[in-house]
Amino acid sequence: MNKIIASLTFLVLMAVSCATNPFTGKKTLALIPNSQLFPTSFAQYNQVLSEGKVVTGTQQSEMIKRVGQRIAVAAERWLNANGKPGYLNDYKWEYNLIQEDVVNAWCMPGGKIAFYTGILPVAENETAIAVIMGHEVAHALANHGQQRMSAGMLQQVGAVAGNVAIKDEQTRNAFNQYYGVGSQVGLMLPFSRSHETEADRIGLYLTAIAGYNPEEGAELWKRMAQASGGQAPPEILSTHPANESRIDNLTALAPQAKAEAKKFGVSSFRPLGKY
Repeated sequence: MNKIIASLTFLVLMAVSCATNPFTGKKTLALIPNSQLFPTSFAQYNQVLSEGKVVTGTQQSEMIKRVGQRIAVAAERWLNANGKPGYLNDYKWEYNLIQEDVVNAWCMPGGKIAFYTGILPVAENETAIAVIMGHEVAHALANHGQQRMSAGMLQQVGAVAGNVAIKDEQTRNAFNQYYGVGSQVGLMLPFSRSHETEADRIGLYLTAIAGYNPEEGAELWKRMAQASGGQAPPEILSTHPANESRIDNLTALAPQAKAEAKKFGVSSFRPLGKY
């Protein structure tokens, strides 16, 4: 009886713990509501800033803020035009450049963004920064962080349930071994790759609406691939699509992004803005 009650409780929790992706209209898993996620995210962001060397008052740091503001405006324009006014009310946009030789950038749930100086030489120009910014902002807007955390919780629940249900120690050990690998390769990694592909599409749309040429997306990833020196795991074992897949996808998406931007009166784009 207790198992039945627990199962019913879990199913009810699953049914009510959903959000909606504003760009696809699809229901997404949200076991942790934004009302809890955003404050935690903001606190973690402040900790990162306090522990790192934040670059201020330079041409590059000002560019990061300028591009970020334009992408945020593009996101608001898109959301308002597509029946989602007020979606960004709880977002607290912030854009910072951190001095560290790391080829990375990210956006926390709720709009807290960091770029590392190590990504700037690969980006080469302001338009590429906009592509990266659009991609990272897209992750936040589409609730990808929330979904990954929720999926991780379910993965843990599955592991606990298996260990409780399986009484034989040898069988339980085998379950733990195969469940860990199977759930990671068969569920979590494909889940992550789908988020990256979705963020590429949404991000490129935002990039174009913000007035930056979306054709730079594929060019950026050619440079990213070169910078990695070909050091990447097989796609099936990676959190990200293979560079070749990503370049092909971004090339195909550029005309679509231009068409989307045209709906907002954007038919020409800023120069690359090399720095």
